[in-house]
Amino acid sequence: MAAAFSVKDEMPRMDRHIRGFLSRNLTEDPAVRFLHTMNLELQNEFQEDKKMRENRLMSTKNLVVMGMFGALAAVLMLFEFPLPFLAPSFYGLDLSEVPILVGTFALGPVAGVVMEAVKILVKLVLKPTSTGFVGEFANFVFGCSMVVPAGVIYQIHKTKKGAVIAMAAGTGIMAAVGVAGNALVMLPFYSNFMPLDNILAAGAAIHPAVGDVWTFALLCVGPFNVVKGIVVSLITALVYKRVSVMIHAVWTESRKQKIVVKK
Repeated sequence: MAAAFSVKDEMPRMDRHIRGFLSRNLTEDPAVRFLHTMNLELQNEFQEDKKMRENRLMSTKNLVVMGMFGALAAVLMLFEFPLPFLAPSFYGLDLSEVPILVGTFALGPVAGVVMEAVKILVKLVLKPTSTGFVGEFANFVFGCSMVVPAGVIYQIHKTKKGAVIAMAAGTGIMAAVGVAGNALVMLPFYSNFMPLDNILAAGAAIHPAVGDVWTFALLCVGPFNVVKGIVVSLITALVYKRVSVMIHAVWTESRKQKIVVKK
């Protein structure tokens, strides 16, 4: 008894026949060759778009934005003012983290690290190190300790509440890292330039309970970094939306130009 014919069973064989026909006629039929070329171009374009989405951070326009924000942060880093009611005058508050935090919210935490690095490099060009690069390295670490956690949280919760939580967490982590970093690294290092007793005495003049590097870091550095984080967060909250609209407008215009060029 002959087996019943099934279209489903014949589909693989039919598909092989079609592919065989295309391969045999690819170089003979201009229409088939054209369709094959168009298919390859569409596949390549799809792969390029996928790769571009995966590597969006390293696109030209994003690199330009990161460079601009990093350079602006370096300039702001040169202008600092003391908070004598919190810490000795050799601790100065600057607003260099504002453009980096704005850029981190727009581009992500990895971009924040890149901008912190750009900031330090540009600052070294504008003003050479006076601390054997230890101060610049500490600034990089302390800055990353704020913008990276804030950027991670905001990427997960892109709301006003999420932004507030992100900035609060970033401020707290920066303060904690600043306390540990100063007690373990910065203060022992700066004791090579200024006697440690003089540093502690400057802190004790503001907070009488200061008696060693840890109490100095807890009572002077910790509150100083909290105030810095709050100031940076408030300014970021005021300017972020306006700046982010400009950034996304540039992205949109760039995509439009790309589509026009392809057409």
